[in-house]
Amino acid sequence: RHRLENPGVIDLVMIEVQSGEYLGEDDIVRFEDQYGRVV
Repeated sequence: RHRLENPGVIDLVMIEVQSGEYLGEDDIVRFEDQYGRVV
């Protein structure tokens, strides 16, 4: 599990890098979501 927060005043830029044969996102498991996305 992980969560990312930026309490500062400078914009946070996150870059995600994927590698391998399969780059789909259907393997994401959400444990909780405070933004109303499907859990």
